[in-house]
Amino acid sequence: MKTIQDVDVKNKTVLVRTDYNVPVKNGKVESDLRIRASLPTINYLLEHGAKRIILISHLGRPEGKLTPETTLSPVTKTLKKLLPDQTIGFYPLPEKNTKIPIPKEVKIALLENLRTDPGEEANSKEFIQNIINAVDADLYVQDGFAVIHRAHASTDAVKSILPIYAGLLLEKEIKNLESAIKNPKKPVLLIIGGAKVEDKQPLIDKFASQADYIFVGGKIAADGYKSTNEKIIVASDFDENSAGDKLDVGPVSTTKLAELIKDANTIIWNGLLGLAEDPAYATSSTIAAKLIGEKEDATTIICGGDTTGFVEHLQKTDKNLHYSLVSTGGGASLEFLLEKELPGLKAISS
Repeated sequence: MKTIQDVDVKNKTVLVRTDYNVPVKNGKVESDLRIRASLPTINYLLEHGAKRIILISHLGRPEGKLTPETTLSPVTKTLKKLLPDQTIGFYPLPEKNTKIPIPKEVKIALLENLRTDPGEEANSKEFIQNIINAVDADLYVQDGFAVIHRAHASTDAVKSILPIYAGLLLEKEIKNLESAIKNPKKPVLLIIGGAKVEDKQPLIDKFASQADYIFVGGKIAADGYKSTNEKIIVASDFDENSAGDKLDVGPVSTTKLAELIKDANTIIWNGLLGLAEDPAYATSSTIAAKLIGEKEDATTIICGGDTTGFVEHLQKTDKNLHYSLVSTGGGASLEFLLEKELPGLKAISS
């Protein structure tokens, strides 16, 4: 896989596909995890003399329409806070055959939500070509790991126009996930939670032969998930509310999970173990997150939007929690772990 370390970026205008699909409320970014994850690539390009960096991304599902809920404008404010020494501009997507008038002093420019134009999701070569021409881009960096499983203009069609290189975030995601599949340090523990068994069953099936243990919690376990595989341990006791709803893994099963975490050298966790948005039912998820985050020598991978958000929140108050990878890709990380072909990744390798 070609990365930005394989190309001279000095005096080049670099078009960077980021993933700034972040939660925004009342015009403010609520979680800057994905924005901060893009900083190593941006700083690398700055340090190696890039002439200008053009950032492109999507936000939400605008279905071709720009609204106050789908504009990337709030992301610009966060970028300015994270990169206070840089002049950062924000610009609309270009009209056909027009240049974007970016002043010389603007080193970093963020363009408006790609998906407000139907050409992005239609994988239109003409759409991405128009952006490239509008900013006079010399090369393309794919750093939006969360979208590489989509065949969109910014992940796929672009390959026939500009050379594509992986950014540092994408490289980090791929290396960590690949090591968990191809050369994991034993014992391997897969922790599965969440609510939809149909989404998680393929992952359970995939790791049934590779993992030493698979622990199943969350609503999947509460709803009575069963397995005859001795490697698969399903939570059997639960904390309940007054109505008898099973809302968190109970103390006996949590203790068993803690033992598995202690012994494991590779841990992949996807899906919360309880209704963790309610602190009363976040006990098992909190214990798991802290035990995993304190393992210094293990490969620890956290994936899935709810799980990564939960872990990120804990890290804000406990600086001792460290993970090999808190993945920025929900569907992309699952599809990579399942070894499916990812159009955006294939575009880099082609």
